Amino acid sequence: MTRILALTAALLCVAALPAPAQQIPLRAVGHFSQNTKQIEIERAFYARLPQATGMNLAVSFNPMDQIGVQAADALRHLRSGAFDVMAVLIGQVARDEPFFDGLDLIGVSTNIDDLQKAVEAGRETFDRRLQERFNGRVMALWPFGPQYFFCNSPVRSVADLRGLKVRSYTPSMTALVQHFGAIPVTLQFSEVYPSLQRGLVTCGITSAVSAYAGNWGEVTTHVLPLSVAGGIQGHFMSNAAWRRFTPEQQAALAAAFKGLEAEMWRFAQVSDAQSLACLAGKPECPERKFGAVISAVPPEDDARVREAVSSVVLPTFRDSCNRVWTECAAAWNRTVGAARGYTIP
Repeated sequence: MTRILALTAALLCVAALPAPAQQIPLRAVGHFSQNTKQIEIERAFYARLPQATGMNLAVSFNPMDQIGVQAADALRHLRSGAFDVMAVLIGQVARDEPFFDGLDLIGVSTNIDDLQKAVEAGRETFDRRLQERFNGRVMALWPFGPQYFFCNSPVRSVADLRGLKVRSYTPSMTALVQHFGAIPVTLQFSEVYPSLQRGLVTCGITSAVSAYAGNWGEVTTHVLPLSVAGGIQGHFMSNAAWRRFTPEQQAALAAAFKGLEAEMWRFAQVSDAQSLACLAGKPECPERKFGAVISAVPPEDDARVREAVSSVVLPTFRDSCNRVWTECAAAWNRTVGAARGYTIP
């Protein structure tokens, strides 16, 4: 009888213990695997996310190219619920929502400080538009870094771009490239290296860290470090996934992604000079070196970019965006435009 009573008491104690928290799945898609540094940061972030948020998360993380996701289709996957969190190359999804291109219009924000002002000014409207059209929300917005011209022929000024085929990845970038007399070719990042190698394009526009990580130094000879944008990216979560969490859990997730955003901004700021040094094969490069010629940007090129913003970039953006959303130009003027001192007529 004593043993029966003891066993019963033990069973009652077990029954009184709290049930283990149910595991919450989180399917996350990262950037292209060739962007090794950003992928390392993303992978580490998701690995520590359960502990950082205090949640029993079952995170599955994969770079987009390893699971066959096209960058231009990211928002469609988010809206469909195919994935919970997606790293999004914002310029490449602008065909689905032209307003998103406005956060980092070519020539408008050509340094990190100006870009941060533009992003903060446009964040709220951007997020509202994302929720309305794609059932997702902004978790983080950050840059790859200054976007330069990487070419396999001598290009020392934008005047040298005339007649060349140049990789472009946003509508506003295409307008700029055409304005300079070049031929824009839309390519995903993973397609640029073989296209440069085979002579299908002469130049590609990207950040120095991406060019270095993607081994563009093997297929290019000249760099024109004229910054035309910041390469803004995003991490977006579907509203369906967001609603799985309590308000307290949502706050913990928002704080964690804010930390990721800050880390990405810091990385963009410190990686640019080092990547250029490695592409040029300078002694201060601690890793593998290439031998590209880094041109000095002619002063007149900055003026040419500013002229292009007013004459072609802003009008092109206005016309394409207003066709989709009649309030687009007005919303941009109130937000990014006001922060950067531009007004779309």
